[in-house]
Amino acid sequence: MLGSTLVDDPDLVLVERWRAGEQRAGEALFARHFADIYRFFENKARGDADELVQRTFLGCLRSRDQFRGQSSFRTYLFAIARNELYGYLRRVRRDDVIDFEVTSLAEIVTTLPSRLDRSRQNAQLRSALRELPAEQQLLLELHYWHDLDAAALSEVVGATAGTVRVRLLRARRALRERMEQLDVEPSEKAVGDRLAASLVTDDDEDLVRVAGRP
Repeated sequence: MLGSTLVDDPDLVLVERWRAGEQRAGEALFARHFADIYRFFENKARGDADELVQRTFLGCLRSRDQFRGQSSFRTYLFAIARNELYGYLRRVRRDDVIDFEVTSLAEIVTTLPSRLDRSRQNAQLRSALRELPAEQQLLLELHYWHDLDAAALSEVVGATAGTVRVRLLRARRALRERMEQLDVEPSEKAVGDRLAASLVTDDDEDLVRVAGRP
């Protein structure tokens, strides 16, 4: 119970009603602070603000019974948002030891592709894929996106594993050439998957990896 402070703070009234099982009180509580939390992330996480807002409110939902009213609910929510932001920056930088006391957001964020950029590059790759012969598109997608190895693919397409490896190599070359025609630079960071990564390696290295030989 949050005590006599309920009289002076409408947020705390909503918190108590929410804890008592009134879902609309929780919705009203989040609505009161949505704009502030969104603004908090908007200039710090580029195109990922929506996701981080959702994660913040979900974190609040999970930890609502830990809130004791020793600070305002707004402050409590910003503390959760701060933790979500720092967790996000560590994940995208793949660095658990970022010192936020000395590292600026500009240093971190400017190295990250925005969600809009990733979405555009993803669309370009898929567009180039669709322009390949159907069998080449199928082989690439089944291998890189559905994790079928050469042996499994040989069963799907009715060819030997060795033939499948050669066809995969040719399909990858064709995709790379089509992307060059579209003036799209293959990048491992473009979509963050194995197919994208394969386009920025040498053909010989690709063939060795696909064939599964040391």
